[in-house]
This record gives sequence, structure tokens and C-alpha cells, in this order.
Amino acid sequence: MKNKFIISGGGTGGHLFPAIAIANEIKNFDKEAEILFVGAKGRMEMSRVPKAGYDIIGLSVAGFQRKVNLKNILKNTVFPFKLAWSMLSAMLIIKRFKPNVVIGVGGYASGPTLRMAAFLGVPTLIQEQNSFPGVTNRMLAKKAKKICVAYEETKEYFSEKKMVITGNPIRKDILDMKPKNEEAYEYFKLDPNKKTIAVMGGSLGSKTMNVSIETCLEQIRDNNIQLIWQTGEKYYYHFFESDKDIVNSGIIITPFVDRMDYLYSIADIVVSRAGALSISELSCIGKPTILIPSPNVTGDHQMKNAKVLANANAAILIKDKDAIEKLGEVLINTIKDETKLNQLSENIQKFAFPNAVQNIVKEIYKLKK
Repeated sequence: MKNKFIISGGGTGGHLFPAIAIANEIKNFDKEAEILFVGAKGRMEMSRVPKAGYDIIGLSVAGFQRKVNLKNILKNTVFPFKLAWSMLSAMLIIKRFKPNVVIGVGGYASGPTLRMAAFLGVPTLIQEQNSFPGVTNRMLAKKAKKICVAYEETKEYFSEKKMVITGNPIRKDILDMKPKNEEAYEYFKLDPNKKTIAVMGGSLGSKTMNVSIETCLEQIRDNNIQLIWQTGEKYYYHFFESDKDIVNSGIIITPFVDRMDYLYSIADIVVSRAGALSISELSCIGKPTILIPSPNVTGDHQMKNAKVLANANAAILIKDKDAIEKLGEVLINTIKDETKLNQLSENIQKFAFPNAVQNIVKEIYKLKK
């Protein structure tokens, strides 16, 4: 009989990419396994999961809006009805599909799906990416059989008996990345003899990070340093148009980067938000990093993620409110300091879990009914 698994969650790349990595590893381990994703209608997983080769069903679930304004009040009036309908839908999906285990990666859809799985007696496993778990995972943890985490600090919120430190699953192309890959320099049309900065503010982009980089563009150019600047789609045209005069062959402005393995390969230092997945990738490849945590996330979890590394001298932490003023000087001084770069690279690798996805799949199969 074939093993069957439901993977539920998404909403952001930080939830979705680990989910797909887990699915891929299950198929690698057990080619006959059947996998069904359950996501939230209108969220990114509904288009990305089919592209990865998996079936997905969407629930009509949405998050409760904590910010008080008229629009959010109206959204919250229908929240209980959407939740109830999603719970019923999740129950029917589970009864029809009959999974051996249901896996939650965080995001709107994971709540109804894992609650109904536990209610129906199906073992559940949570994969928590951050050092500070979200509200949904903290609620689901009470009924979960196993909780896979990336940070030891998470034990403040979960039962240690259920918890296993596996790290976050990351994409195989990044794990297999070749440092200073000639193909990567050719892809970006950059000079392998020059230092390179990579800036990534997430798929949606970050206004603070974009303005901070714009402020220090002349410093970067004057120091003969190359730059790959991922602005996010929302901000691309503004910054590309306004900075056309300073852009030369060594400064690339792009809304997104398709080949993250190539970007990581040639970056001497990375400026990034402090999402759990980004930190896991940077740790595995030992990349010197400046973290600028987003202040606009639940529980300020990016700041908590960043502090874990900064306290171990494994990354440089700059607060969002200080970035525009401080980033340029810190960035230039650090990339010119080989001792500091080597120190950051060595220390961040202590947080690496290159076998994370294999370890998570082992835990999933231990729970199999």
C-alpha cells in the first residue's frame, strides 16, 4: 500500500520553500509516496506548488487582522465563518485522501488542516522555521506528535519531549552551490576579480533596505565593488529609474533573482532580512552576512532570529530604524576586512544543518500509521 502525506501551509516563501523541499525528499526516499498540498486560496502556494509538480487544494481561510481599521474590521467579521468552512473542508479532504501523516509548515491553511487531522486521529508533525514560533504553530503544538525546529531557543514555547532540532530544509541547488562559480559570473556579467555585494529584501522587497542601498551607491562604486541589488517587484521601477545615472556594468538592479545559487556563489557579503529560511541558506553556505530584521512581522521574530546569530558573532545586526544611516559604512568596512569576513563565515556555519530535510523526513516516517 502506498504511503500518503498531506503538507499544509504557505503564504510566504519562508513557509512554502521548506514545504516543497520536504515533498521532494519524501519522493526521493519513497518514489511511490502520494503527496497532497493543502493551501490557502489566493496565496502564492496555489500557483507555485503545481509548478513544482504536486497537487494542491485551497481552503477559504484567512488570517485574523490585528491592526485596527475599517477594512480589517470588515475582514474580521467574516473570519469565523471562513474558519468554520475551512475546518469542514479540511476534514473532508483528510477523510478522502486518508494520509498516514499530516505535516504543517506554518501559514493560514495549516491551522484547520492539522487541527482536523489530530481530531481524526492522524499523526501530525510541525516544521517550525523561526526561533519564535507563530501563534498557529503554538496552538497546534499541543496535539502534534513531533515538532521539528531550527533553533534550540524554541524550547521556551514547545514541549522538549516532542521537539527535535533538525534545522530548516533548503533547496538542493543551494546546497550543491560551487563557490566563485565561473558560470555565475557569466550569468550576471560581473568581474571575478572584484568584490561583490548581494542585497536581498525578500520576494516582496523592502523599502528600508532599498533606500539604504541607494544612499550608499556612490560609496560602493567609488570602492570598485560590484553589486547585485534585488529590489522586489514593487520597488524595482522606482529605484531603477532614479538610479540609472550611477548604474554601470558592476551594479545590477533587478526585481528578483531566479538563480539564487549563482547569487550566493559570487557574493562576498550578503545584506538580507532575517527570515528563517534565508538564515538557514546563508548558514549552510557559510556566507558573511549583514542582517536587517523586518519590524513588520508577528512577534518580532526576525529580530529574535538575528540576535541568535549576532550574539555568536555569526552575523552583523543592524536595526531597521538605523539601516539608512549605518549600512553604508558598516558594509564597506566589512567587505574590505578579510579577517572579519572569514570570522563571520566560520561562525555562521556553526548554525548549519545541511541534512535538515533528510532528518525531517525520517521523523515523518517514524510517525507513519
